[in-house]
Amino acid sequence: MIHVSDSLETFVSSAPQPQRAGMRILVELGRRPRGRALLAYAPALSQLAQLILALGRYDDPEVALALGWDGPAVVARGRALRRAEGRP
Repeated sequence: MIHVSDSLETFVSSAPQPQRAGMRILVELGRRPRGRALLAYAPALSQLAQLILALGRYDDPEVALALGWDGPAVVARGRALRRAEGRP
């Protein structure tokens, strides 16, 4: 079973009602083998379901680091750049 993070649930819950229902359906279909097989008949929907589920995985620090996302390093680079440019 694929873990769906709290932030992904927050993201889906904050969508307007028609999109929220569609996103919940895609998440549920994308989490199940038979659902993914059904989505294979609609490649665009399959890709969308995979992308929505991938959003939830970015909250895992190990996954984020493996994908090249290191939040503290990004902040440090931004602050260094602002200091180098003389901006506050």
